[in-house]
Amino acid sequence: MPHALILAADQGSSSPSVLIPELPDLVWGTIAFLAILAVLIWKVLPSVNSTLDARRDAIQGNIEKADEAQNQAEALLDQYTAQLADARSEAASIKEQAREEGKRIVAEHREQATVEAARVTAQAQAQIEAERKQAETQLRSEVGSLAIDLASGVIGESLKDDAKASSVVDRFLAELEASEGKAGASA
Repeated sequence: MPHALILAADQGSSSPSVLIPELPDLVWGTIAFLAILAVLIWKVLPSVNSTLDARRDAIQGNIEKADEAQNQAEALLDQYTAQLADARSEAASIKEQAREEGKRIVAEHREQATVEAARVTAQAQAQIEAERKQAETQLRSEVGSLAIDLASGVIGESLKDDAKASSVVDRFLAELEASEGKAGASA
């Protein structure tokens, strides 16, 4: 049945096709289309083009600014990298100088300590030598007075003559030292 309806509609209609308009409709439609097209070309298209040009210029400007900012950032990075390398080398130089200064100070203090030790040693030796001479002198006078007392007791007379007693004591001590020297040399 649907096929019969299509045939009946096709035979009963004397109007032209729905897809092909009539000539006056076609002319007025074409004139309206051309008028709208002319308005679009003369009025709308320039404003759209200017808007697109402005947008393109803005985008191009932003791209150029971004490129410039990137170049500046790279330059700053290079500068900071160079400064960092300089700072590191300067820090290494300062560290090396401090190490050398420390070595110099240690050597200086060591030298001062050596000089001070030598001075203290020399002073101690001088003091020991002075004390030894003082003890030797004191011992000599005590041995002399003991020897005089002993000799006085053995001889039975007083040896109060200082010059004579002193020469006897000196001769006795010289003989004693000579005998100690021979005993030390033979041992």
